[in-house]
Order: sequence, then C-alpha cells, then structure tokens
Amino acid sequence: MVWRDEKKEATMSMDPRARHARALISNNTDRAVWNNLITHYSKSNLSSYAHSLFHRLPNPPNVVSWTALISAYSNTLLSLHHFLAMLRHPTLPNHRTLASLFSSCAALSSLSFALSLHSLTLKLALARHPFPASSLLSLYGKFRMPLNARKVFDDIPHPDNVCFSALVVALAQNSRSQDALSIVSDMTRRGFASTVHSVSGGLRAAAQLAALEQCRMMHAHVVVAGLDSNLVVGSALIDGYGKAGVVNDARRVFEDSLSYMNIVGWNAMMAGYAQQGDYQSANVLFESMEGSGLVPDEYSFLAILTALCNAGMFPQIDQWFTRMRVDYGLEPGLEHFTCLVGAMARTGEFERAESTVLTMPFEPDAAVWRALLSACAYRGEADRAWYMAKRVLELEPHDDYAYVIVANVLSSLGRWDDVAKLRTMMKDRGVKKKGGRSWIEVQGEVHVFVAGDCKHERSKEIYQKLAELMGDIEKLGYVPVWDEVLHNVGEEEKRREALWYHSEKLAVAFGVLCGSAPPGKSLRIVKNLRICKDCHEAFKYMTRVLEREIIVRDVNRYHRFVNGNCTCRDRW
Repeated sequence: MVWRDEKKEATMSMDPRARHARALISNNTDRAVWNNLITHYSKSNLSSYAHSLFHRLPNPPNVVSWTALISAYSNTLLSLHHFLAMLRHPTLPNHRTLASLFSSCAALSSLSFALSLHSLTLKLALARHPFPASSLLSLYGKFRMPLNARKVFDDIPHPDNVCFSALVVALAQNSRSQDALSIVSDMTRRGFASTVHSVSGGLRAAAQLAALEQCRMMHAHVVVAGLDSNLVVGSALIDGYGKAGVVNDARRVFEDSLSYMNIVGWNAMMAGYAQQGDYQSANVLFESMEGSGLVPDEYSFLAILTALCNAGMFPQIDQWFTRMRVDYGLEPGLEHFTCLVGAMARTGEFERAESTVLTMPFEPDAAVWRALLSACAYRGEADRAWYMAKRVLELEPHDDYAYVIVANVLSSLGRWDDVAKLRTMMKDRGVKKKGGRSWIEVQGEVHVFVAGDCKHERSKEIYQKLAELMGDIEKLGYVPVWDEVLHNVGEEEKRREALWYHSEKLAVAFGVLCGSAPPGKSLRIVKNLRICKDCHEAFKYMTRVLEREIIVRDVNRYHRFVNGNCTCRDRW
C-alpha cells in the first residue's frame, strides 16, 4: 500500500497541474516556482495553461517569465506577439529568449523579423553567446544564406559543439559540401564531441560530393562516438553510401538498422538503387517495405519512378503513376510528373507529354520543361528541342543548359548556321556557359578540376598521363566526338586537345597517377554537369586499357563504365 502511494505521488509530481495545485495550497510566492510551472506546462503541451498562469502570477513577470511564455508558443506567430508585448512593458530579452525567437522565425519563414531580431541581438551584445548564435546559424541555413551563417560563427569567441553542428548543417543544406566537411574536421581536431546533427550534416555533405572515403571515415567515427544506433545517423549513412554509388555498403548499414529503421531509411535505400538504375532491387525493397507494415509515401514512389527512368523502362512509369494514385491515394507532386512526362517524351509521345504538363495541377517549372528538352535532344528532335528550350528560358532566362542542349542537337544534324545564331543570342543576352567541374577523392581529400586546369601542383604529370591514356585508346579505335563548342576551332589538333582536357578526363588521369584506388578497383569521379558525349565515349575505351571500372556521377545519374560499356546504355 505504501508502495502504491509513493508511486501515485511520483506520478502526480510529473503533472504540472498537480504542482500548480500544491503551490496554490501552500500560498507559495516564489517567482522561480511559478516561472518553472509555466515552462513545465509548455513542455507538457499545455500552452493554454501556461498562458493563463502567466496572467495570474503573484509577482510581476520578469524576463524569465516572458521567456517561458514565448517558449510555450515556440514556432507559432503568438511567440512573436508575446515578444513585442514583452518589449512594451518594457523588459529586454536574454539569450534564451532570443534562441527561442530565432527558432520561431525559421519555422514561420519570417526573414525580415529575424533580421531585425539579429540587429537587436547585436545591440544587446548577445550575438556572440553560443545559445542564440546556434539558433541564428540554423535560421540562416534554412534561408539559404550560408555566408551569413559563417560570419555569425566566426564572431563567436567560444563556440560549443552545438554551434559547430549548426554550422555544418547550414553549409551542407546549401551545397557548401567541402566547407561543411572542413568544419567537421576542425570540430574533431579541437576536441568537441560529435552530435547527431554534426554527423548527419557531415554525411549529407559527403553524399553531395559522392565522397566514399569521407563516408567511411564518418562511419568509423559514428561507431566510436556511439551514435551508430541513432535513427537519423543510420538514414544519413544509407544516403551517403547510396549517393557514393556503393549500394552494397548502404545495404549493410540498412540491414544492421532494420529493427528500428523508419520510412526515411527505406526510401534512402531505394533511392540508392534508383541512382544506379537498379529497378529490380528497388522494386523488391518496395514490396518488402509493405510487408514490414510501413506505408509507402511520395518519396518511395519517387525512388521507383527514378529507378525506372534510369533503367530506361519508360512504359512502366505510367503504370506506377496510376498505382500511386489508385492503390495508395497519394497525389503525385511536381517531381513525379517530371519523371512521367520525361518518360513519355523519351518514347516519342511528345504531344501526350506536353498535354500532361499543361493539364497537371501545378504550374510547370523549368525542371519539367528541361526534362522534355532533354528527351527531344535524345531523340534528335531539333525543332521540338528549341521549342522546349524557349519554355525553359521563359522561366529561367539565363539557363545556359537550354542553349547548350539545343546547340548540340543542331550541331549533330550539321545545322551550323542555326548554331551560330543561337550562340549570338546567348552573347546578346549575357548568358555564359556554366563551367564544368569534376572532382575525385584521394585519401579523404577532394581534388577539383576544371577544363584545361593547370592549377594543380601535379599538372605536368597529369597531362602526361592523360596523353598516354588518350594515345592508348586511339589505338583501340576511339574516335573523338566533336560538339558545337569546338566546331569553329580551326586546326584539328587544337580541337583534339580541347577535348582531351575536359575536367572529367583530367580527374581520371589524376586518379590513375596517384593511385586513388588499388589496381582493379573503381575510379570514382563526380561532375557538376552532364558528362559530355566525348568523355562518355573515351571512358568506355579507358576501362579496357586500365582494366578497371570508371564510375561517374554526373548531374543526371550514375554511369558505370565496365569493359567498354556503360550501364546507362548511352541514355542520359
């Protein structure tokens, strides 16, 4: 009986209403007790009680009271209203008040209020305090302002691991992958304990770079730090290995975490297969997911549709699209429609594809028209490609991709006068072709190359190795594939050298030169644009010369070159 009474007492102490009743009975006027009650109510999702209690405090509210009330309505507009009321009293905020308010601004997408709040934080000399600074870092990350986030971080005299983690995530969110990995390294070197957010942000950055060695180092660190059983970290590891093209490693992590993995991890695993165009494995995983009791969501279907696109199984996409709607009651989003219309156009159903775009329940964005443009280019439909390019340019007038794709289609058909007009149009509109970059990872360090790059410390050796490789593949029958950019270059030797010095070829030569992978192992290259036709052709021959795989992840998909062939079957 005594045990039961003690248990009841413990249970009641967990309910803020019981604590509130005791305070009333004892006529307690200690302000700290009442402030704690407001906080307890807010943490118990009883914000209306917190609000009511705030207006019945036995003493005038202080900054702690106001902060407790603001935190009770965190991530809602009411938190900002209560803050303005606090200033009218007047009561100035402290570091905890500001941290809660920055989180609310991020949730409400209120940049203007956040900027004013940042200004106030500077005036109160609280901007360098780790507590509000970490929230401010997260806010700038969400608003796509990584340089602002970095400036905030650099002004913190004594950042803690939460600040480091917030900066890593902010940089990774905004595709500042190398910077994010550099911060992770700095954090470890300075002896700060890793957090779930620093690890998952670092893995996201490694995934963006397809940096396999970085993924493996992060994985080892995760195990040592005891974070390997965390759901968020597990999903990030699966995504990292999947985007690095090592689906077997991703699958091992997936199997090890299967007992607690949620839909996010399953989708990441399917997306890994999708990038490889491995529809069969993605489909088997989809069926297994259903068998385990999880309900597929829109990202599950996006992975399946992407797998079908990359496998060239275009007719089946229509069936899965219908299945998504009819069997699961899910309304397709813009990305799903992009897969569908791209598949229709790839099979030559241009009118149906365009009709679908014009009747879908969304305003078509540039990505949808770009998918149709790519399909038209793939099928050599120059006039249709130019029409689709105009659609793209209506939405993104300076999109160099649209001009370049149409120019390449026209050049493949020998329509050089039209190519010249297109290039003049680009010049008149101030559109410049985006510079291609390729990178390769060696011993955890990422080396970046651009076309004709001479900045690398081993440039002379790289060019010698590349010349050797190009000579070897020419003996096997390689013939250069000219594009429109090189058509007007006078001497064939100059045109040949211009093709030789593309960024992805330089990256491969460097990989061979420095032994980025043991003999017989794959060379892994990442490119920020679509791989060009000549490099695609050259890499087929290089795999025969080097007797090893070359894996290229371009902006569209993975290309795995093996024994003179590519898994994309020349569809990209």
